[in-house]
Amino acid sequence: MLSGIGVPGLILILVIALVIFGPKKLPEIGRAMGQTLKEFRNSTKELTQDDETENKKQ
Repeated sequence: MLSGIGVPGLILILVIALVIFGPKKLPEIGRAMGQTLKEFRNSTKELTQDDETENKKQ
């Protein structure tokens, strides 16, 4: 996913985010994004497990 960006691009994105949101908001935003990704992964995992168990029953 990040393979096309590279290190300079990633640094540029972080600097722009720091300028826009400020140093106090960045940890909150990062934490919220991490929690959202965690919930998304868990939901995806549950859906795939449900599909697998349904296929085994048939």
